[in-house]
Amino acid sequence: MLSARPALRRAPYYAYRGGSAVARGLPRPLARASAKAAGVALGHLLRGRRLMVARHLRRIHGPELSEVELALAVDRAFDSYARYWMESFRLPSITPAALEAGMVYDGIDNLEMARAEGKGVIMAMPHLGGWDWGGAWLASSGYPLTVVVEPVEPPELFEWFVGFRRSLGMTVVPLGPDATTGVLHTLRAGGVVGLLSDRDLVGSGIEVDFFGERTTLPGGPATLALRTGAPLVTCAVFFEGRLHRGVVQPPIDTTRQGTLREDVARITQLMADQLAGLIRRAPDQWHVFQPNWPSDPGYRARAS
Repeated sequence: MLSARPALRRAPYYAYRGGSAVARGLPRPLARASAKAAGVALGHLLRGRRLMVARHLRRIHGPELSEVELALAVDRAFDSYARYWMESFRLPSITPAALEAGMVYDGIDNLEMARAEGKGVIMAMPHLGGWDWGGAWLASSGYPLTVVVEPVEPPELFEWFVGFRRSLGMTVVPLGPDATTGVLHTLRAGGVVGLLSDRDLVGSGIEVDFFGERTTLPGGPATLALRTGAPLVTCAVFFEGRLHRGVVQPPIDTTRQGTLREDVARITQLMADQLAGLIRRAPDQWHVFQPNWPSDPGYRARAS
């Protein structure tokens, strides 16, 4: 029994490595079809996650969505998540020219104008669509990009994820007490910092209204913007047929209006409103399958 425990602990690492090898080894049409089938199948096997996705989609769509329509939307969410991983696994072998050919974008001038201020740019984004594709495209297009990532278990899997994103040209900073140092270094050099901002992973975020219900979201983006003067923009990368549509919103108003606490709360709510607007454009592509509101079962335990 003891000898089996290390292998069991590393099972997620082996699963992701195996999935990566399969995704890269198959022709894209076959890889996409396999991912779709696997995603929908897992969506029915993982009963708890399915119910959580249904709760989130119900918040977004409201009561007018029928139960049949909701079930189909949940299937599409799992399909979208499977596509995200399939495409992410294939990214290291995709050329910059292919990245460019697979990307269309709205509001890239918002990013350019924000960078022109010389203070770096903070990009707050939801777990939506193909954000890794967007990050790889930014890095290949000459934008110095730093991403803050959540540590995962086992350590071998986290190190593999770090190596994977570094291979795409991103600088990777683990979420934790030392993350601020790496983020500030990027901003002072005029680079771009990408922060997934639709989940409060550490439980110390700012209370906001998010899809009509109170929860907390990270206060880090607002705090960084206020303390560094770096523009704060919200963005997303949507699946659009075989393409990816990147959307960058105009900078959020981060001028000082009150105390630091008041301003962080105000800006975080503005960020939440913009993130919600992006998610509403493609609710089925929102890949948050964990509890995200205090009323969600398991929220207090931050199940992941």
